[in-house]
Amino acid sequence: MSFQNEPPYRHGQPPRTAVLLVNLGTPDEPTAPALRRYLAEFLSDPRVVEIPRLVWLPILHGIILRTRPARSAAKYATVWMPEGSPLAVWTQRQSEAVSQTLAARGHRVLVRHAMRYGNPSIASVMDALRAEGATRVLVLPLYPQYAAATTASVADKVLAWTCQARRMPELRFVNEYADDPGYIAALAERVQAHWAEHGRAERLVLSFHGVPHRSLTLGDPYHCQCHKTARLLQQALGLPKDGLLVTFQSRFGKAKWLEPYTEPTLKALAAQGVKSVDVMCPGFVADCLETLEEISQEAHEAFIEAGGQQFRYIDCLNAQPRWIEALGDLAERHLQGWDTRAAPDTATLAVQRERALEMGAAD
Repeated sequence: MSFQNEPPYRHGQPPRTAVLLVNLGTPDEPTAPALRRYLAEFLSDPRVVEIPRLVWLPILHGIILRTRPARSAAKYATVWMPEGSPLAVWTQRQSEAVSQTLAARGHRVLVRHAMRYGNPSIASVMDALRAEGATRVLVLPLYPQYAAATTASVADKVLAWTCQARRMPELRFVNEYADDPGYIAALAERVQAHWAEHGRAERLVLSFHGVPHRSLTLGDPYHCQCHKTARLLQQALGLPKDGLLVTFQSRFGKAKWLEPYTEPTLKALAAQGVKSVDVMCPGFVADCLETLEEISQEAHEAFIEAGGQQFRYIDCLNAQPRWIEALGDLAERHLQGWDTRAAPDTATLAVQRERALEMGAAD
């Protein structure tokens, strides 16, 4: 085995620690070619589609990638921000904010972000961390509830990268934090702020991303963890047991997925005479297509057409200060045992001095 892309190694180089935040991914732009590239990578992952390759790949390349990219691109265009994809924008801001939070607490760590599918890729960011001298990496997927299709897939990609590394960094993975007190507090604060500004609707609906029902019978804890998050949020908000509803969105294909499904539930509520709903997506920590288009637009329209009168979408945690503090707390707990408070090495100090001089010259 050869290691062609290894940077020159400097003996005596002090170890550095990194925190890698990983989210699902996004196309580079809202166009059919960009969606085709993105969906090809996403839907080729055997963790995402657990159908035998000989059956699935002809369907993917012969049908889905010929028809779906244009439709998906049109949907992405409705939520695209001036800075780019909402998921990319918010994930980058979270990474920058966590870096500042950990630095303010006295930790000297590199904080970077990557996408499981699309850019920046896990491999490219791991390459960059290696070039910066990182010998210890904490991988923190931005999925509070564990699912094989998300959390485990991130681990797959990181470990695949290590197969090409001569010196494999020490790795730690955060598997889930569905019941983390900081995460729950951030969700509760988001809901309370929404209620303070807009008033409280008749129903609070929590919409989590769906997964095939068979994943539950195979031992995936995702379903249970979604309900645990909902129960803890209900308690934090002081709601009665029937004070909120748990639903699942983004069903794909004809197989049975986790139920109840979000849009049919909203239609049923409207048919029952419920006039107003607040809808939140706790499993997404950054707004994206699934929250801004599927819920805030499509589900909204379905509820109103079914007879509802007021549909209010509650933003994801995004860069909410309480959420950033919670992410910092998570990282700190999982960094324990690694020396992250060491003084900067000579090379780093030299780089910092050069940057300071450059900034002074620019002023």
